[in-house]
Amino acid sequence: MRKIYSLHGDECIDSVKSALSNGVRLIDTASAYGNEEEIGQGIREAIVEGIVQREDIFVTTKIYPGNEMEYPARSIQACLDRLDIGYVDLTMEQFVEEGKIRSIRLSNWYVEELTDFLPQVDTVPAVVQNVIPFIQDLGIVVQGWYPLGGRGHTGELLGDSVISEIAGAHGVSSAQVILRWNLQTE
Repeated sequence: MRKIYSLHGDECIDSVKSALSNGVRLIDTASAYGNEEEIGQGIREAIVEGIVQREDIFVTTKIYPGNEMEYPARSIQACLDRLDIGYVDLTMEQFVEEGKIRSIRLSNWYVEELTDFLPQVDTVPAVVQNVIPFIQDLGIVVQGWYPLGGRGHTGELLGDSVISEIAGAHGVSSAQVILRWNLQTE
């Protein structure tokens, strides 16, 4: 199975619409995936076809360190233009103030980085991936990142002997054990 972040063209558009038709309500994309236009088109088509309403889905996008972070306002505007869905639900302060995005999300930050970063901003991020106890104490929502391994590690995680033993003892799949652990630790 291919992840939507690696899909392009009609395959991406159709996958987004299928996901939304089957109850998915979180679409997580990024400029680096190179398919924001297709993601946006899939969302727009799903709205027109009555599959979902825009306010019922949560759309996030990301910009990356380097050139995009050097000019974040321009980079985020480019993401918004490519998606063309009116607004995204998670990104940066200026765009929150302008109503172009609803909230801020940080992906793959750690305690040291957050400790330095948070005093510099007026808008506390709504969601951060990683550092669960630290961000929960700040009232920030945790978002799982590759709960089943991802990027070539799914097989080793699902085949882990300890996880498989726990799954067998409870009559469930290894994926169910992993997802339950994620839910209970968030």
